[in-house]
Amino acid sequence: MEALKILLIEDEASLVTMIQRGLTHEGYQVSAAMDGHSGLKLAINYEFDLILLDLMLPGMAGLELCRNIRVKNSQVPILILTALSTPENIVTGLDTGADDYLVKPFNFDVLNARIRTLIRRNRGIAAHHIIKIADLAIDLAAKSVTRNNQPITLTSTEFRLLEFMATNRKRVLSRIEILEHVWDINFDLGTNVVDVYINYLRKKLDKDFEPKLIQTVFGMGYMLKEP
Repeated sequence: MEALKILLIEDEASLVTMIQRGLTHEGYQVSAAMDGHSGLKLAINYEFDLILLDLMLPGMAGLELCRNIRVKNSQVPILILTALSTPENIVTGLDTGADDYLVKPFNFDVLNARIRTLIRRNRGIAAHHIIKIADLAIDLAAKSVTRNNQPITLTSTEFRLLEFMATNRKRVLSRIEILEHVWDINFDLGTNVVDVYINYLRKKLDKDFEPKLIQTVFGMGYMLKEP
């Protein structure tokens, strides 16, 4: 079986050595770039199963790099590694297109577990699997959304929220459950982050369309369904 390929974009040499050694021991094939421009060239010219991305890079900042990668590749999982740990930094990183966020310093076993989860999640999405609810269509492979055949542009976090609600469309989802599954990170963004993102989705998916698909179940949570 061919080894899974990981691209590491990180400018701290000692950390590059540690991660490369550890992941190679786990059976991964690891390529490394120590600046943003080199990382972008590797990311768009070669296929990887996952990208590990530092935010503070020479040449091109990590957020800009993440955006550029997402333009070329909407599916490869991106895990941000950074010392920037405020909720604002985390939300910005996820909204830019990253799938997960790990704050330095971190335990290698935690990094390895996050990598396994992201790769498993990405491979678990069936090719060209489309969920349809009324006139809403969600292509899980292409990560694209349309409503009444009109394309809807979502951030990475908004898409994950919509995907989670769509794949559990017959269930009422509590705020805590949504936080645990959509953000998949152990940190406290504040009690209203789910409500904020539900509102973002409503503006994009329901404001100009009928019927309204995002339903509030008072005192319990939210669900996505045709009324």
